[in-house]
Amino acid sequence: MPLPTLNTAEIERSRVVQAAAALGSTQARTQAGPAVVLRAPRIGDGAELWRIAKDSAVLDTNSSYAYVLWCRDFAATSVVAERAGRVVGYVIGFVRPQAPDTVFVWQVAVDRAHKGKGIGAQMLHALLNNVAAQDVSKLETTISPDNAASIALFSSVARRRDAGITKRPLFDAGVFPDSHAPEDLYLIAPTARTTQEDHR
Repeated sequence: MPLPTLNTAEIERSRVVQAAAALGSTQARTQAGPAVVLRAPRIGDGAELWRIAKDSAVLDTNSSYAYVLWCRDFAATSVVAERAGRVVGYVIGFVRPQAPDTVFVWQVAVDRAHKGKGIGAQMLHALLNNVAAQDVSKLETTISPDNAASIALFSSVARRRDAGITKRPLFDAGVFPDSHAPEDLYLIAPTARTTQEDHR
C-alpha cells in the first residue's frame, strides 16, 4: 500500500498545529496594556526573527537561512511574541542531545519598540512551561560578561521560578576567529512548571 504524499504547505500546517498544541497559544498583557500572543514560530516568521536580531545591534546575527530553518526544526522549543499580527519578539532554543533534561536558549530578542514591557520574560516562562512536559527541568544559556540586560533578564526568571542560577566560564575569547567576546554559561535549575498566570 503506497504511503500518502503531502505537499510542503500540508507539512507546514501539520507541524505548526503540533507545536502550537504543545506550546498553547497564550495571551499575556504587557505592562503597557495591549495583548501580546505567545505562540510557536512558523517558517514564515524566520524573516522577522532575522530582522529583529539584525536591528538589535547587540545579538550575533545569524544568516536568514538559519532563522527560517530554526522555525521549521525547533518550533517546539522556541516561542514568538506577536502583537497585532506582527512578530515583536522571539526566544529560540533546543533540548541538548547530550542532556535531554536541559533546554539551551540560544537567543532572546524583543523589537526595540516593545522593549521594557516584560515580553522577554513572558516568552522564557512560556518556553519553560512548555518543555516541562518533556521532563526538561534545567535551562542553559551563554551571556557575554558585558551584557547586563541579559544577565538581569535570566536572573529575574530564576527568581520568579524559585530556581537557582549559577555561572561559570564556557568559551574564552580565544576560541573565536573574530573579535567575539567571551561567553559565560548560566544554568537555571530546577525550572519547575508553574502556570502562565503566575508570570503576568
